[in-house]
Amino acid sequence: MLATPRDPSRKTLGGAVARVAKQLGKPLIPWQRLVADVALEIDPATGRLAYREVDLTTPRQSGKTTLELAVMVHRARTWAESRMLYGAQDRIHARAKWEDDHLATLQHSPFAGEYRPRFQRGDEAIRWHNGSWHGITAAGEKAGHSDVLDLVVVDEAWAHEGTQIEQGVSPTMVTRAQPQLWVVSTAGTVRSTYFRAKVEQGRARVGAGQRSTAAYFEWSAREGSDPANPATWWGVHAGAGPHGPGGDHRGRVRPAGPRRLLPGLPQLVARGDPADWQVITELDWRALADPDSAAVDPVAFGADVTPDRSHAAIGVAGLRDDGLGHAEVVDHRPGTGWVVGRLVELADRWQPCAVVVDDTGPASSLIAPLEAAGIEVTKPTTRARAAADTGFYDAVTDTRSLRYRPHPALDAAVAGAAKRPLDDSWAWARRGLSVDICPLVAVSLARWGHATRAHLHNREPSIYL
Repeated sequence: MLATPRDPSRKTLGGAVARVAKQLGKPLIPWQRLVADVALEIDPATGRLAYREVDLTTPRQSGKTTLELAVMVHRARTWAESRMLYGAQDRIHARAKWEDDHLATLQHSPFAGEYRPRFQRGDEAIRWHNGSWHGITAAGEKAGHSDVLDLVVVDEAWAHEGTQIEQGVSPTMVTRAQPQLWVVSTAGTVRSTYFRAKVEQGRARVGAGQRSTAAYFEWSAREGSDPANPATWWGVHAGAGPHGPGGDHRGRVRPAGPRRLLPGLPQLVARGDPADWQVITELDWRALADPDSAAVDPVAFGADVTPDRSHAAIGVAGLRDDGLGHAEVVDHRPGTGWVVGRLVELADRWQPCAVVVDDTGPASSLIAPLEAAGIEVTKPTTRARAAADTGFYDAVTDTRSLRYRPHPALDAAVAGAAKRPLDDSWAWARRGLSVDICPLVAVSLARWGHATRAHLHNREPSIYL
């Protein structure tokens, strides 16, 4: 277990949340009480909640829903006119959890007369008589039906590949006196870049003994643990034992899908679903990771945009001092408005041998403003586009002549990549995927740009040719 430690000098509202849970008919078990006590500490200097964010990862069936509901009900009843949102992997799942768990539990509790539900699709809410409001949301939506929010619970955060849901709700909380964002999840897949960032940051803070405005809690297995071994499961399951949901099931319940059920394995989101790693195998890819890899001049840049224009990426490629190829994601962010300025900045600094953008893809809109800014844009032909992607594939799986700096978005893209036919060859598929592959396309284009243009700057032979 990793957890932000309790500060004994601070008062906490954890006991009040525990009393609410008991009235809901779902008393908190030890792990839930620990989280509630720390997450709801009061900063004595301000008299307000000490933590603006709470990040929590546990295996499935640990009792996350009970804790979430108790926190939301406590907030609704303690602070009148509180605005709360619950989000899951999508609106369908959020609605099901809200109706089948949250509302169903409230209807059989002493709080049943303190609210009225609204079931209108798209406007679902539990409206408390004191003015508090408890609705649902999903990634990509505008955050609720209010200008302000006090509490947002992002459940099953593993399903979010981007930060859209947090970007949507964060601005609505900036003017509130005691806002909190709860990010809660079981283990993710390699595509869970949003949740992976939360885990890596939380582990770093707890490991360094640093305190901040974000609290972190993780129930996990140690490195080298066998996820298929029931002893591993029972050793890390937060809800296991006589205090867990339904009592102690050791010895008579065997976990299904053990790797997803064990969020704290070091491979937390490094292991994907069975559908992942269909083009480049995980073994081939991870064998080439080098956190210290760096290219020498000249380098080439590539840029790409997702078909829905929700994200964009810039990649760089070149050669290392040892003659091996280098690839790296320089930047990967939501939207597209930042790309031209960033590329101009990079070109001014590095004087690259090429800046590559596919003029037949969604990134083609970047070309005119780049050229207007004085950047010479290399536009690959259809045949060259295929050569860029198959060349990257060969460098990873055949010649093994490439090294890359690990990046969550690039790892996710490689894991979820698929092929599409292109003339008599193939290229990375652009549609029909559940993963953002623009980081992979960007580094593939950059690598091709270096292969075809580096000789104009450097007469040394390239390993790509």
